[in-house]
Amino acid sequence: MDEKQLVALARSGDFDAFARLIEANKQKMYGLVRRLAGNEQDAEDIMQESFLKAIDKIDQFRGEAAFGTWLSSIALNEARALYSKKRQSDLKPIEEYLPGSGSHGDDHQDSLRLFDWQYPHKMMESAELKSAVDEAIAELPYMYREAFLLRYIEELPVREVAELTNQSVASAKSRILRARLALRDRLSQVFEDRYGKKVS
Repeated sequence: MDEKQLVALARSGDFDAFARLIEANKQKMYGLVRRLAGNEQDAEDIMQESFLKAIDKIDQFRGEAAFGTWLSSIALNEARALYSKKRQSDLKPIEEYLPGSGSHGDDHQDSLRLFDWQYPHKMMESAELKSAVDEAIAELPYMYREAFLLRYIEELPVREVAELTNQSVASAKSRILRARLALRDRLSQVFEDRYGKKVS
């Protein structure tokens, strides 16, 4: 049975069909939610609330997007609701991450310290790097963590990131860029402290 058939059954009240839809998307969804939440307890709370909301709102699902995308949008709303209660500081302006800003003191050393990170998702292939990246992502203010994960872990186009986060495309691009720069800056410090050398 394909997804459309399962959705039709779920909308008619077939809970087994709904459970199959959830099971097909649960693992990927949990990966996103766990990184958004930064801890297992909050992640489990978000997952549970998301599934309950999905059951309540299944009649509203029109099939214009994949069921997994719709489910993820519910999870994002639940995560935002949770983290809107927690005040978090903003990231530095983009200019302060760039060499020549003078924000770190020695611009030449900083330009060497900041390692090139053209493809962040490739870093996830190494267990050690994955751990460091996960820790750094968890330190990001929520709205940047959300944008970064949707773009580079879920590998969504910027347009879809903008839609899911209720932002303009320009705003989504800005959040993604600032998250990348902040993570690059943070990971440069981590590896320099850990190994006593610059990472390139």
